Amino acid sequence: MAVKLMVQGTMSNAGKSLVAAGLCRIFHQDGYRAAPFKSQNMALNSYITKEGLEMGRAQVMQAEAACVEPVAAMNPILLKPTSDVGSQVIVNGRSMGNMPAREYFQYKKKLVPVIQEALDALDREFDIIVIEGAGSPAEINLKQNDIVNMGIAKMADAPVLLVGDIDRGGVFAQLYGTVELLEPEERARIKGLVINKFRGDKTILDPGITMLEEKCHIPVVGTIPYMKVDLDDEDSLAERLEQEKVRGIVDIAVVRLPHISNFTDFHVLEAMPGVTLRYVSRPRDFKHPDLIILPGTKNTIGDLKAIRQNGMEASLLKAYKEGIPIFGICGGYQMLGDEITDEDGTEGGGSIRGMNLLPMRTRFMPEKTRLQVSGCFGEVEGVLHSLSGMSFEGYEIHMGISESLEGERLPTLFQKGHAYGCYVHGVFDAPGVAERLVETLAEKAGVSYEPEQQKTYAQYKEEQYEKLAEGLRDNMDMAAIYEMLGLAGKERRTHHEH
Repeated sequence: MAVKLMVQGTMSNAGKSLVAAGLCRIFHQDGYRAAPFKSQNMALNSYITKEGLEMGRAQVMQAEAACVEPVAAMNPILLKPTSDVGSQVIVNGRSMGNMPAREYFQYKKKLVPVIQEALDALDREFDIIVIEGAGSPAEINLKQNDIVNMGIAKMADAPVLLVGDIDRGGVFAQLYGTVELLEPEERARIKGLVINKFRGDKTILDPGITMLEEKCHIPVVGTIPYMKVDLDDEDSLAERLEQEKVRGIVDIAVVRLPHISNFTDFHVLEAMPGVTLRYVSRPRDFKHPDLIILPGTKNTIGDLKAIRQNGMEASLLKAYKEGIPIFGICGGYQMLGDEITDEDGTEGGGSIRGMNLLPMRTRFMPEKTRLQVSGCFGEVEGVLHSLSGMSFEGYEIHMGISESLEGERLPTLFQKGHAYGCYVHGVFDAPGVAERLVETLAEKAGVSYEPEQQKTYAQYKEEQYEKLAEGLRDNMDMAAIYEMLGLAGKERRTHHEH
């Protein structure tokens, strides 16, 4: 039977996901078999498991940190927003359809057994389960029937670490206010406070920490510095979407769709020295990139209408006429075709004209395609010819079926002229694909590109997990955390001893 530890935050984006990931890696280093768990995640970045089930990308990242295979039980409920007031509801990796927020608020009571079963499944397989909360446990309007914060801590009988974000200011008020708004039995579950994203001289902070501990009667078990680790983010809060960047040797523009999903597809490109990857939301921001990527989206028809109205589509088509290659992935791929139809009302019904860059049409279907894929690209022509024959791997997750205008099945990478499209998420992650792509774009631009590092993306991510774990070990009281778990003195076990 596994011991549990829960990481909650004073607000969204306090750093819960990364703290949970870092603890997963530390427990793995110390010889424990650890697993992440988040009962309910709201995210547009998702992943398909080997079994063809869908789960939130943050828990996949945490599973990678723990060096274990991601399974849907690590994230039994996934909400994928389709509008400001509704989401597609994924339970145990399968879509249950779309629900308005009010309807889901009533429905979620029925999901308590689902969460318990998922937790029990992990319980049987692992030594430590690191549970992540969502938002804040002190949202007093949402506390009834809570299935993601203190309700889960109680279900799992888990001690809680409460994480506050000092970078945005007011961290003492965040932590103290959250503790004070909790019921006495909830407050008793919080065994440690964590101050995250600290910059500067910690000695200046110490008097505040002493006062906080006196007021809350809970120890501060970590002051974690602002760490630059490059790991998967949660959706719209991701800082990478807002960053202003100076042009590198190769410049790639990603269209920032209103419901952009799986932008983790581009992290491998972003991590490459000499490559600038920008998220563009206004026509004037396109400038003159070497490649434009049209990413995945949770609302293909709605987002196509949006970029048609705000002038982004016109700018994209103008860039295409100027010879800039366009690469569409999943929903972005569907937009490049002639037509998208939705006879079953999957996205509200109706049909819409596409951008007419690829001779294909897409029909939305009620059943979602969910599978891992691998293979080799066939013959690729034009600007991206160097991708011919290269191996790829990733996963597909989409509601539509696309076929040529003649009704024929399409190759994995479909193209016409310098418009390219595919359904595969993670298409650039396989060794050599991103490098080949960037080298080709550089060659077209008349500049030379030689990667500074010859490491794979998997090796790069491993470095980031190790860096994260080291940062947490150096700045958190791991002895106190092991004590909370009833594992005092058992840190740094070897795999052999285990």
